[in-house]
Amino acid sequence: MQTFDNASAGAIVLSMAERIVENRAYLSEIDGKIGDGDHGVNMAKGFGMAAERLKGKDAPLSESLDTLGTVLMTEIGGSMGPLYGVMFTEFAETIEGVEKIDAAAYSRMLHAGLSGIQSIGSAKVGDKTLLDTFVPAVEAFDKATAEGKSFAEALEALVAAAEAGRDSTIDLVAKIGRASRLGERSLGVLDAGATSCAIILRELSDGARARLA
Repeated sequence: MQTFDNASAGAIVLSMAERIVENRAYLSEIDGKIGDGDHGVNMAKGFGMAAERLKGKDAPLSESLDTLGTVLMTEIGGSMGPLYGVMFTEFAETIEGVEKIDAAAYSRMLHAGLSGIQSIGSAKVGDKTLLDTFVPAVEAFDKATAEGKSFAEALEALVAAAEAGRDSTIDLVAKIGRASRLGERSLGVLDAGATSCAIILRELSDGARARLA
């Protein structure tokens, strides 16, 4: 059975932060078309701060996710800070004390993060939010494992579904948040939250897959 070590996987969070910081201008540009235009700036600030705190610590994945979640929840503004903050702290709590993370533990972690987000927001799939990325990703992962696919294959399915979900937001009308005021004019643009969520899920899942034994 494929697993990866919690203790040696904290660097995944540093790669995630690197990728978000790299995409700061892109995420803000997308957000600027139908939102406040500060998504990339806020995200890069929060992820960058968390990375600074984690550098050189060699912390486990659970502790690294908790650090990131706490920073996002308490130190960045916008609507995304609390949402991602809750997601990462729920991730962390679920795998805390789990030495070797297998597909079942990874699924529990994803579901806990998803429930956390749903507990503080009213969005659902189709509303042009990060849930359009996150929900299909979790469903694809669970479907792959239920079909007997390996952990690695399920992670690949997750990433493909996350990116397809992100792309689906181009054809959606925003129903939640600032962009919802634009109605039909929000069509034709990617949702910034769905885009950052796809980056996060890819880094997390590619990092896990690279460490599988």
